[in-house]
Amino acid sequence: MGASVAIHPTALVSPSAELGTGVEVGPYTIIDGGAKIGNGTRLEAFVKIGGYVEIGMDCRIFENTVLGGPPQDHDFSGEISFVRIADGVILRENITIHRATGEGRETFVGAGTMLMEGCHLGHNVRIGANCTVTNKAGFSGHAELGDNVVVGGMAGLHQFVKVGSYAMIGGMAKIIKDIPPYSIADGVPARVHGINTIGLRRNGFTQEQRTRIRNIYRMLYDRHVTRSEAIALVEKNFAGDDFAGEIISFVKSTRRGLTKWAERNPSRQGDSE
Repeated sequence: MGASVAIHPTALVSPSAELGTGVEVGPYTIIDGGAKIGNGTRLEAFVKIGGYVEIGMDCRIFENTVLGGPPQDHDFSGEISFVRIADGVILRENITIHRATGEGRETFVGAGTMLMEGCHLGHNVRIGANCTVTNKAGFSGHAELGDNVVVGGMAGLHQFVKVGSYAMIGGMAKIIKDIPPYSIADGVPARVHGINTIGLRRNGFTQEQRTRIRNIYRMLYDRHVTRSEAIALVEKNFAGDDFAGEIISFVKSTRRGLTKWAERNPSRQGDSE
């Protein structure tokens, strides 16, 4: 163990766990052998860290969080798999994050992300950097968030669903198809309601950039052409544009299909600044 580790007398920490400098372990917390915890991370009371969990530096993990339980997956057969938490992550109370299915695979949470109380990440879920996931949101196996995504409370993501970077999902939304980057989605089932104007503005996107993204989506969701025709039009009219490249790459890679627009005419959506 690193220097200056503070372990409460009631905690149970395996001698084979690796704890970095300045780690704090609260009352009645259990850390199994093989777990790795980075410098400056703080674990509050009644936390359980399994043996295949790696936690980065300067994280804070609150009461009753359980990391590294076996996946709720009939295909899991006891193989070695992991939960990996990057630096600066905040996990509030009652979080559960399961190991991956598949030898050597991982369930991952990116740097600077905060999961609020009661969230669940199933096996092989991947959360990008600087995301905010609100209370009691649930992620089925293999679901994926890009960077800087905001997920509302009690939202649910179907297995294998992807959400692009800088998207926002409303509370209690039912996500059964992929949510493209920079968009805002809500509903049961979810529909895209425009671009994430407020989120983009808060993250430093200029009005010109926001307008360009909006125009890309107007073309992509044009009801008068097929999706393949719309993709070709975007590639032609926005050749070399980084936003268009990211959006089209996302659309082409979708496994579950793209979430529909809330109205037939997307040009009326998300225009206010």
